[in-house]
Amino acid sequence: MKIAIIGATGFVGSAVVKEALKRGHVVTALARNTSGIAGADRLTLKNVDVTDETALAEAVKGNDVVISAFNAGWGNPNLYADFLAGSRHIEAAVEKAGVKRLIVVGGAGSLFIDGKQLVDGPDFPQEYKAGATAARDYLDIIRANQQLDWTFFSPAIEMHPGIDAGRTGKYRLGTEAPVFDDKGRSTLSVEDLAVVLVDEAEKAAHIGKRFTAAY
Repeated sequence: MKIAIIGATGFVGSAVVKEALKRGHVVTALARNTSGIAGADRLTLKNVDVTDETALAEAVKGNDVVISAFNAGWGNPNLYADFLAGSRHIEAAVEKAGVKRLIVVGGAGSLFIDGKQLVDGPDFPQEYKAGATAARDYLDIIRANQQLDWTFFSPAIEMHPGIDAGRTGKYRLGTEAPVFDDKGRSTLSVEDLAVVLVDEAEKAAHIGKRFTAAY
């Protein structure tokens, strides 16, 4: 399978690149600056800004699926607007390229507990609120897309550097609510998040849907 990965130098994107290559897929890694990515067989590096729809469309053309791990930067004061704009540019570029499948990595903030989304809760961390709100609002946007076979992935609530489970290859799936373990935690390592995303690329189990995963 030919897989294009947007945001390939980031925390999530770099893990997805490794997992896809590990499974023998042909990977195109895209970022504004890919110089930090080590070369490998079946790997093509392309420097592109997501705001340049024409260049991005050309860069992803010919792939079977695009996985977007785009992040506008947690320290970005314009994070909300930039995430929404970047995500819409990606969606449009994938359509222009004639690629049918798009998998978007969003946030856990749009998941529901007792009918309320996490991002609207009083205890939701303020430093993540702009990014989580943008991802929630983009989910509403992409749900209206009838041209693409899109999938939106919300990670576990605890999915960040420092989760030392590594790659287990094991996880449990959910849809609109977080997946909790027997200790009441929703966690997933970035390595297993990458497993989830490449599994979805291969199996296309959640076309036109949002889903989540955790241990």
